[in-house]
Amino acid sequence: MNSKIYDCAIIGGGLAGLTLAVQLANSGRSVILFEKENYPFHKVCGEYISMESYDFLDRIGIPLQSMKLPMINELKISSPNGNYLSQKLDLGGFGISRFTLDFLLAELAVSKGVTLIQGTKVIDVEFDDDVFRLKTEQQVFTSKLVCGSFGKRSVLDKKLRKNKSNSSKAIGKNYIGVKYHIKVDFPDNRIELHNFKGGYCGISKVDDEKYCLCYLTDSKNLRDSDNDIKKMEETILMKNPFLKSYFENAAFIYDKPLTISQITFEKKSAIENHVLLLGDAAGTIAPLCGNGMSMAMHSSFLAFPMLEKYLDGTLTRQALESAYNQQWQNHFATRIKAGRFIQNLFGGETLTNLVIGLFKKMPFVTDRLIRLTHGKRF
Repeated sequence: MNSKIYDCAIIGGGLAGLTLAVQLANSGRSVILFEKENYPFHKVCGEYISMESYDFLDRIGIPLQSMKLPMINELKISSPNGNYLSQKLDLGGFGISRFTLDFLLAELAVSKGVTLIQGTKVIDVEFDDDVFRLKTEQQVFTSKLVCGSFGKRSVLDKKLRKNKSNSSKAIGKNYIGVKYHIKVDFPDNRIELHNFKGGYCGISKVDDEKYCLCYLTDSKNLRDSDNDIKKMEETILMKNPFLKSYFENAAFIYDKPLTISQITFEKKSAIENHVLLLGDAAGTIAPLCGNGMSMAMHSSFLAFPMLEKYLDGTLTRQALESAYNQQWQNHFATRIKAGRFIQNLFGGETLTNLVIGLFKKMPFVTDRLIRLTHGKRF
């Protein structure tokens, strides 16, 4: 057992976990972060980040301005039959791969003094006598605080919620995510969202002159395609003429796509067994909520000052948990609800074709929905 008692242990080295680690380390706190993979690595992710988090990343030390990243200010959405609409994005966003951004944040965290444990899973967390004990297969660690920023299908998530009833229902269906990096003739300033039966596919530019092509599909599509991704793309996705053009003409950089399965959109709580949950861990964020990556980082921004007050002794644990839960609801509840509503409008062929047709005639409605799913700069 490691004898050191850390101020904060963070489980999961995605955007929420890494940005929280950097903030705490900047204030002189002792932080340990566990990541099951080894940096750098790819993740299934759309890799478009809204401008709401640009200033935040710049402040904590990521040199975005010098990276010459694609700045995105235009949205194009198509229905399965090829009907489409275009819309300006007032706030806009930028493109960067998770391979690049997560690695930069991990290096920054280590340079600030964060203890980074890679290639290691936390298999259990116990809270006793006002401290946490985190168990890995090799060791036990102790910390005053624990924050969870693990993924959508974490075994630890199930353990933390083991005392919950099964009343929480999945939102929508069981999905599969698939991501490619491609080379393609495509406007640098645009993000496109192309719908197909049972799913939708996003395309936008990232760093290093690559484009991210990432789609979410009802798992039934894959089962109906004999569990063959290529067959599913040819028989279902490519019925959308835009997707047909991209799949036929783009240069796919890697031999195989990155995939993730068993994705559901559950309603979850922001705190479990005194563990503060960030980003997806606090309730899987539907892709159409506007921007899950910015929301994940924003949750770390909200949690940081409260954790500081607890460590300073000016906030009790109960007050910390209550305040964080309230802040989560205040900042994200409407966005998540709006995103789930929009998600229900897409994926079905007939409904999506109808919705795109109506939205083309009412651009103010499209603009309103975009505003509902995006936050302000933080």
